[in-house]
Amino acid sequence: IVCRSFREYEEPEIENPEASRMKRAAAKHLIERYYHQLTEGCGNESCSNSWCASSVGFNRMDNNAAAVKALELYKVNAKLCDPHPSKKGTASAYLESSNSACSNRKMNHKDVHSVRDNFKDVNYLTEEKVYEILDICGEKEDYSPLIRVIGRVFSSAEGLVQSFRRSKPYTKEELKSLQGKDEDKDEDEKEAAACSATAMEEDSPTSSSSSRLGEGSSGENDVQKLAPDEVSVDIEAVRRVYERLLSNEKIEAAFLNALVYLSPNVECDLTYHNVYSRDPNYLNLFVIVMENSNLHSPEYLEIALPQFCKAMSKLPLAAQAKLARLWSHYSVEQIRRMVETFQQLITYKVISNEFNSRNLVNDDDAVVAATKCLKIVYYANVLGGDLDMEHNEEEDEEPIPESSELTLQELLGEERRNKKGPRVDPLETELGIRTNDCRRPLIPFEEFVNEPLNEVLEMDKDYTFFKVETENKFSFMTCPFILNAVTKNLGLYYDNRIRMYSERRITVLYSLVQGQQLNPYLRLKVRRDHIIDDALVRLEMIAMENPADLKKQLYVEFEGEQGVDEGGVSKEFFQLVVEEIFNPDIGMFTYDERTKLFWFNPSSFENEGQYTLIGIVLGLAIYNNCILDVHFPMVVYRKLMGKKGTFRDLADANPVLHQSLKELLEYEGSVEEDMMITFQISQTDLFGNPLMYDLRENGDKIPVTNENRKEFVAQYSEYMLNKSVEKQFKAFRRGFHMVTNESPLKYLFRPEEIELLICGSRNLDFLALEETTEYDGGYNRDSRIIKEFWETLHSFGEEQKRLFLQFTTGTDRAPVGGLGKLKMIIAKNGPDTDRTFPQLLSPIKHI
Repeated sequence: IVCRSFREYEEPEIENPEASRMKRAAAKHLIERYYHQLTEGCGNESCSNSWCASSVGFNRMDNNAAAVKALELYKVNAKLCDPHPSKKGTASAYLESSNSACSNRKMNHKDVHSVRDNFKDVNYLTEEKVYEILDICGEKEDYSPLIRVIGRVFSSAEGLVQSFRRSKPYTKEELKSLQGKDEDKDEDEKEAAACSATAMEEDSPTSSSSSRLGEGSSGENDVQKLAPDEVSVDIEAVRRVYERLLSNEKIEAAFLNALVYLSPNVECDLTYHNVYSRDPNYLNLFVIVMENSNLHSPEYLEIALPQFCKAMSKLPLAAQAKLARLWSHYSVEQIRRMVETFQQLITYKVISNEFNSRNLVNDDDAVVAATKCLKIVYYANVLGGDLDMEHNEEEDEEPIPESSELTLQELLGEERRNKKGPRVDPLETELGIRTNDCRRPLIPFEEFVNEPLNEVLEMDKDYTFFKVETENKFSFMTCPFILNAVTKNLGLYYDNRIRMYSERRITVLYSLVQGQQLNPYLRLKVRRDHIIDDALVRLEMIAMENPADLKKQLYVEFEGEQGVDEGGVSKEFFQLVVEEIFNPDIGMFTYDERTKLFWFNPSSFENEGQYTLIGIVLGLAIYNNCILDVHFPMVVYRKLMGKKGTFRDLADANPVLHQSLKELLEYEGSVEEDMMITFQISQTDLFGNPLMYDLRENGDKIPVTNENRKEFVAQYSEYMLNKSVEKQFKAFRRGFHMVTNESPLKYLFRPEEIELLICGSRNLDFLALEETTEYDGGYNRDSRIIKEFWETLHSFGEEQKRLFLQFTTGTDRAPVGGLGKLKMIIAKNGPDTDRTFPQLLSPIKHI
């Protein structure tokens, strides 16, 4: 207000730019002195100046009225009070700043005192400057000067970018030795620069901070010297400053108000002025603001934090990647604090609004912006975790065969809109990592899931936005880390169903154009006693002739049996196929009694085509939303997602071998003399015959020693999990990708979630099943027979409950989301009998 009043009073005639600037600066300081005299007073309780707030009988006025009155007093050259001795410390400091910053300007002694009293020359901050002002304010017990400085610097993008800089070329020890010598010189240069910046602001009152950032060469040179994960901010200094200042409520309010003012300007700079490309140091302000440990407090959630998130979400991809790399070096506590900050904002916005199909959460700018910011922290969490960037599965030498049929777009003379292949996140590409590269993140992935958001998300609409990829509609599927497995599974369900309907429409249109009658479904007609032969032969023919048919809706028919496949017949088909394929007598897989898990048989006589067909079956199960009763170790799902097995994967795939190799690594004696093992290992084939394999050339002559035992363990694990089953697994993966290659499966899910999709969950909550069960044929929740049914079922042991689930659903696991997602209907079948339900269920107890 004061600045605006002054600008309205500017004289139209100007002798020259320098003289004009000096006059404006002098007038501005005088008006500010009158303003502070009207609002704060001179500090003299016996002051007789009627226009001083310290005088007896002075009528207090608000800030707007004081600004107008200050301009009037300046016009008539009214009396100005000298600062009282109680304000001497601040005034003298202000005097020094004014003399050094604007030594060419002629000002009276009173004006100079006023300038320093309010630290108007401080346009950026250092740790030392903050402590200096803090000490002065502490002596007077008046923190208003510090509050004004914080408000000015933290509300200015230019000021914040220049604040808390560190000198990159020097180490901390060198900085300490040089600080005393260069401190005075540097201070003079900074104050002169601040004065120049102030003059530029006065000459161009409507200019944005973006017009002043990035024009100097020094900022660019500083950035060139920095590593990809470094910034020019002294982060430790920022943390120390926050720690000292945030304990003061009034000072904390200054940070809050400054952020409200700063954020819209920053958003404008990034959206329209491309400021980061001209000055990468612009990223400093985001680093500084995010160090504020109070960002997640309620005061910030309404306005300040949403606006800041909107600004941060406008950062270009390179800037987001730099932030992720920087934050990846933060501690677990710091990463968790940032996660909680964005999660609290999302939760607050979700619960304080009524989102539905007409009022989509996708349209809430604050929720969308906070999710985009959370993505940066998510990848920082991945980068900072335990990474395995090296052990990647090789791509298939032969590409997945394309459909021989024309697509709908090609039939209409249009190009295909959606390219085949999995989607990849741009930030993931920029960083050169994948989520699956992280074996153990800094904080668990589950902490990034926001359950309130998942509850209000309209997944059908969100999936539409995901497929269309328009700039004005955001899809939370582009940030799958925030979605739980149930929501992601629903998105995958929509994708699969739409792909099925699309294939069906293409088939109909193709038949009209070509005049051929084609089947719109993937129809399998099998005999129960020859189910493997019939199913695998039929699927092999489809895979060879037209793999696109695998993406049609599955329709199974058992020869000689009546029934329409509404899903139940398909589930029975998968159950029977899995039972046959994983029968150890067939020899395609080995079974470990200790772990209850299956593994590829390296000495199997079956050809690669058989394993390809098994992969197709697993893909079809996901594609048709069926749970399979298969039990693979987690390494299989990691390999399906493109990662090779390593030593740590042996922990669940072969725990006995893992323990032995672990003891070898930890052995404190002489490995060569005490264990006498070499780089040659032995295995047994299907018939129990020993097979020798050299981990290195002439391995039987190379002893394992304390020096090379890590290499031995790595190569042993490589052989067991990768090389020994390379042919079988590649064929298996190829079949799996025939069905899922165009699916967002790899984009949405992690390996452990893929297992959940295929096999279901081991956690069984029968109370949730009871809550969601429906009744028909005269039964209801209060029927005596129904009450007895649930009493009996709840009395079962864990194994009996799994047998019951196996009997009713075909698998002993719960679907994604738990048993509450299972739709079970209990209906009356025939007239009532005298038998009680415990008697009816007694055979199950003794299974």
